[in-house]
Amino acid sequence: MFVIGDLAVERAQALPDDTYKELQTFANVLAIVQKNYVEPVTTKQLINGAITGMLASLDPHSAYLTPDLYRDLEVETRGSFGGLGIEITIRNDVLTVVSPIEGTPAYKAGIKSGDQIIKIDNDFTKGMTLTDAVKRMRGPKGSKIRLTIHREGIPDLFTVTVTRDVIHIDSVKAKTLKDGYDYIRITTFQDGTDTDVAAALAKFRKENHGKIKGLVLDLRDNPGGLLNQAVAIGNDFLDGGLIVYTQGRTESQQQKFFAQKKKSFDDYPMVVLVNGGSASASEIVAGALQDQRRAIIEGTQTFGKGSVQTILPLDDESALRLTTARYYTPNGRSIQAVGITPDVVVEPPQETIAALEQSGAKIDLNEEIHERDLLHHFKNGQVQRKAQPPAGGASAPEQQPEAGAAAAKPQKDVQLDKAISILEHWSKYKTDLARNDQPPAPVKAASAN
Repeated sequence: MFVIGDLAVERAQALPDDTYKELQTFANVLAIVQKNYVEPVTTKQLINGAITGMLASLDPHSAYLTPDLYRDLEVETRGSFGGLGIEITIRNDVLTVVSPIEGTPAYKAGIKSGDQIIKIDNDFTKGMTLTDAVKRMRGPKGSKIRLTIHREGIPDLFTVTVTRDVIHIDSVKAKTLKDGYDYIRITTFQDGTDTDVAAALAKFRKENHGKIKGLVLDLRDNPGGLLNQAVAIGNDFLDGGLIVYTQGRTESQQQKFFAQKKKSFDDYPMVVLVNGGSASASEIVAGALQDQRRAIIEGTQTFGKGSVQTILPLDDESALRLTTARYYTPNGRSIQAVGITPDVVVEPPQETIAALEQSGAKIDLNEEIHERDLLHHFKNGQVQRKAQPPAGGASAPEQQPEAGAAAAKPQKDVQLDKAISILEHWSKYKTDLARNDQPPAPVKAASAN
């Protein structure tokens, strides 16, 4: 009989009979695996695998965080961590990039939102959990990793080599655009993001005699972050009213977040830029500003992550990242798996193979899958002879990229150009919005099932 421990047994006995029977089955399976598996495996290894699999069976964002991963997560929220600088998820059973974070190794290597990661180095990602993928992407500064990518619109797989680095993120970048319009880009919602945004707005007002002519808030490729930061940013741009509310199974997950009513409020023209890499906290902000008719949302459909994750620490310094609630915009819209639809849709230019090659990407053709490619395959256990070169000593030539690819010209930011145009013709767009305006729907309790 597999002994779980006095405390665990006591808890298990307090559970319904059918749950205890399933736990007994689990203990039996664990004992059979330890006795009969082709290679020795430890109890800790099997238990960790079982917990990881249990969380992975729920949804793409719930996960078991080992002590190392938990420490990494705590560091990430402070804006400094080691790795590539991408947010990933599982979409349609494929490891998918939510968005690269601007200025990071992944961003500089040309990785984009929506890219499907087919292989990490030589390992296929099919069946790989998010926890496994994150572990494989982490590594010491200066070490390299190869990601084999499938991108929509590109017919072939291509491989990008990325050099890991210690990543320091300045989440807010601000500047004044042409014709006196101001621009704030938020790359992620981390500790201090709200302070940096408030400082940027104060600087703009000081330079413009206390007024802001018009503002572009750029949330493209922003994977989200801390909920409290999204609420604080929403508060910066709204004069009272609901920002977001959450609904979960427990009372602590039934929350409403409101903007403060200001003594004096400057309702300057505002455009929010979004795309498929805008997720989670970005969608909270965009959804609130759209529902409150505070800003024009422009760009492409957002990612559609409308769930809230809670970090639940465990006694051994590991933790669970568990999806505990859904969030809703002020009008009661759930963004989950749908996203925010822009008021003005502007698609970016279509990419070409030539552009990929200019960024250093290599096209991989004729990929084949073998037993040795499968995740967690066990080793042969015998010394293998190396393949000999063809007779005459000549090795097969390496595949070279296509010759004659013209140097790709820098592409204009058509979405930002359109945002400036909207600000220049604000009265027209504001009139169109008012014509289509609907009063906010009352907040209704969502089903907790």
